[in-house]
Amino acid sequence: MDAVLASTLIAFGVIFVAELGDKSQLMALTFATRFRVWPVLIGITLATAIVHLVSVAIGYGLGAALPTGWINLAAALAFIAFGFWTLRGDTLTDDEQEKVNRAGKRAVIAVGTAFFLAELGDKTMLATITLASTDNPWWVWLGSTLGMVAADALAIVIGRLLGKRLPERAITIFAAVMFVLFGVALLLEGFGVL
Repeated sequence: MDAVLASTLIAFGVIFVAELGDKSQLMALTFATRFRVWPVLIGITLATAIVHLVSVAIGYGLGAALPTGWINLAAALAFIAFGFWTLRGDTLTDDEQEKVNRAGKRAVIAVGTAFFLAELGDKTMLATITLASTDNPWWVWLGSTLGMVAADALAIVIGRLLGKRLPERAITIFAAVMFVLFGVALLLEGFGVL
């Protein structure tokens, strides 16, 4: 497989899985109940593109400064930690819910600002930093941005179709297991097993 395609697909997959059950999906669904879907998706896309651009810049800088073996070990431990973080679950804080409720006619700005602030320091940002430390940052940026927008769009569509009947715990467990598997694979790669 071409390295560009591999970097993009891996970033897409990791971030898509990271978003499953994340508070960003809750925010996307909440905004989509108040506004039309397209302005919500545009706001999500703009915020995600900016946050992930910062993430890949940080990751690229770390990748250039640190030895690859240590990066793989740190990435493996980070992904395993993300798995446990995912199991813990996310909820909207009262402040975040208030921001969603206060948003007015400027849906793109409201959604974009809320998503930008919510994603700073979130596991998807940290996962993007981790991926960009070893892969091509531009393709990681593209894949991670598309992965997050796809996961949030999926939450909006499924949420509108199924309402409260989503098996939220099953989705959370699936995402956590995928993170741990990514972490174990990176750990094995770091020790030269893979």
